[in-house]
Amino acid sequence: MSDGFWRTSTPSESSFSGPPLPKKQRATTGVRQRSAAPVQPEAGSFEADDASEHGWGAVDEMAALSACTVLALPAAAAADRRAPPLAARPHLAGCALPAAARSKSLRPRQTQARSVRVAAADIPGDFSIPAAPILIPAGPWKEIDGCVCAPKGFKAQGMYGGLRAKGTKADIALVVADEPAVAAGVFTLNVMCAAPVTYCKEVLAKQDKVRACLVNAGQANAATGELGYADSLASAEAVATALGVSPDDVLLQSTGVIGRRIKMEALLDAVPKLAATLGSGAEDAHRAAVAITTTDLVSKSAALEVELSPGRTVRLGGIAKGSGMIHPNMATMLSVVTCDAPVTPEVWRGMFKRGAVNSFNQITVDGDTSTNDTVIGLTSGAAGGAEISDAASPEAQRLQAALTALLQGLAKSIAWDGEGATVLIECEVLGAADDAAANKVSLLRLPALTPSPTLGRQERGWSSLAKSAIFGHDPNWGRIAAAAGYSGVQYDQAAVRIQLGGMLLMDKGQPLEFDAKAASAYLRGRADVHGTVNIQVTIGDGPGRGMAWGCDLSYDYVKINAEYTT
Repeated sequence: MSDGFWRTSTPSESSFSGPPLPKKQRATTGVRQRSAAPVQPEAGSFEADDASEHGWGAVDEMAALSACTVLALPAAAAADRRAPPLAARPHLAGCALPAAARSKSLRPRQTQARSVRVAAADIPGDFSIPAAPILIPAGPWKEIDGCVCAPKGFKAQGMYGGLRAKGTKADIALVVADEPAVAAGVFTLNVMCAAPVTYCKEVLAKQDKVRACLVNAGQANAATGELGYADSLASAEAVATALGVSPDDVLLQSTGVIGRRIKMEALLDAVPKLAATLGSGAEDAHRAAVAITTTDLVSKSAALEVELSPGRTVRLGGIAKGSGMIHPNMATMLSVVTCDAPVTPEVWRGMFKRGAVNSFNQITVDGDTSTNDTVIGLTSGAAGGAEISDAASPEAQRLQAALTALLQGLAKSIAWDGEGATVLIECEVLGAADDAAANKVSLLRLPALTPSPTLGRQERGWSSLAKSAIFGHDPNWGRIAAAAGYSGVQYDQAAVRIQLGGMLLMDKGQPLEFDAKAASAYLRGRADVHGTVNIQVTIGDGPGRGMAWGCDLSYDYVKINAEYTT
């Protein structure tokens, strides 16, 4: 799963310096400053919101992990699952776009955020925040423009409808399929799930296809009781009326402050206007991506094209939001994913579940599981060709790999934008008994002492000590070793090998002499460009390989969440 860095626009379209990030409703320590020159990252190192589960029934996570992880690997990596050392795997190269970012102390920083040009249009709202870098793993696919509008048969739009507490940033988005699209959903495991989550589960339990997904930002509509559920029904009816479809053809997502109902007067006024301005262009999709953000500093979107067989090409695209309350299982976030491959409902839902297990279930920012997390996947079938009905067929496996790669790219962009984060952390685990065990160790988390009778073992997020050390540029590998050891996976500590970047810190269970200053400089250099810190842990000689993503833990995270309105 070595990473490639993809760009959504050509240099002529996006090499300009985009607008600075807007003043946020959350404070940070230090000063946000824009850089004067672009940065070329070095090669060779590499909201309302919740956790997820299918609305149509639980699936054994460990079995799913073991069954599907290999599908996301490029062919070379699948052939040799013992990947080469980190230093031999360049990644994230080629980004030269500066953008304002969270600061650490008073030191100005530069990031790899993308500037996105949005032409003037008669659509209300501020769409000026930049976009996250595209972090789709390398593979037999190519990145393309358009995110949710890239696949055939979809339109989208985002606008300001007056739902936010302050400011004019877009706050309501709509994604629509031209014809009924096969639908899949992955939802929070939080018992206090929001009204739109309950509503979506009910819809997907009784039908396979839908036409639209409405997303609002500002109010989570969680812990709002019967009145909140009534608001969800009214929201679906408003979209149905505007589009001329059934209310059961509409899915919903909400993000914002828990305990607050949607501003229904504003929403009901905005929906017809939103429906009237739907478009299939990249700018329409970008507006939708911005409209679903809350505390995010960047929007998250991506799309790719993959050849399933000679002459048969399909497209996938997605938008996502999230930067806090991120924790498996699924990690706090919202996402809408589109595809134009013809797939049977059973196969599509299975693909979507497996993709989520290896992407959104493998990220963590703060260990909090929220109330609204939802990922919706729609496939229109508009690309044509024979319907994919066998999950084991070569075409299905290629589609599964591409879908997982897209979901991983979106998931990583959420961790990259973690609240207060200065780096993305990628932890790769090799040598485990199987992929499920490797994935579990890679999350560097503590198993629950008392398993839930209904949800099984629920784990805490990445080691706060390890995350804090990375923020402080302290190569304290002992914290990584300890976190791997309490993951609940059994292995021989005499076989443990730990690398930070390309530096070997521990081998055969023994600490090694290493250049601590160079290791600290590596961490500092990654933070200077909001890059990726690569950790590789080998725990044996088994075939299992896993990957997880997170971010460091900074002073800003505490300040942001201490001052976030309740």
